[in-house]
Amino acid sequence: MTSATQSQQRGIMIADGALQQVKFLRDKQGKDLCLRVGVRQGGCSGMSYMMDFIDPSTITENDDVFDYDGFQLVCDRKSLLYLYGLVLDYSDAMIGGGFQFTNPNASQTCGCGKSFAV
Repeated sequence: MTSATQSQQRGIMIADGALQQVKFLRDKQGKDLCLRVGVRQGGCSGMSYMMDFIDPSTITENDDVFDYDGFQLVCDRKSLLYLYGLVLDYSDAMIGGGFQFTNPNASQTCGCGKSFAV
């Protein structure tokens, strides 16, 4: 691992259901991957969430790494300014299911729940 900050204090929380789901999806990839969470410009409300699996070798010194019992969540520090305190959850409901973001920094969220404004 690079010199990225390994944090025991978690700026981004993963609920148990979401952690189980990302571990399940990672295992389907057949590789030891991390989950990168971040933000980008766009979406209904101005900023949208992004999540993707990455190889641990791509973690940089500008990333914070949060460990969840051996599973690593990675967030770049610029995104973390907007995501600090975020809770990532997962629902398997037929309507409205999937990953859900509860962001205390969002002043407005769109109906789809995948974008926000600060």
